[in-house]
Amino acid sequence: MSRLLWHVPDAPPTRHPYRDTMLIYGGLAVVIVLFAWITGGPVVKALVVAVVFFVVASSWSAYRWRAQLAKARAREDTEPL
Repeated sequence: MSRLLWHVPDAPPTRHPYRDTMLIYGGLAVVIVLFAWITGGPVVKALVVAVVFFVVASSWSAYRWRAQLAKARAREDTEPL
């Protein structure tokens, strides 16, 4: 009988977690502006929304990455030899 896993195991962090996160959110911000431009919406308003999105999302992710990396370092420091 198989068991269902309801959680995702922790993946190891990438080599450049901050840079990778900023690239993803930067790409999503560009998508916001492109979507407004293609649909004929207000591009300036979309640009403001994209900048706010990028800053808030990047700040939150940097906070979370810093906490996760500190937790991993603490675990390494407390492991018995």
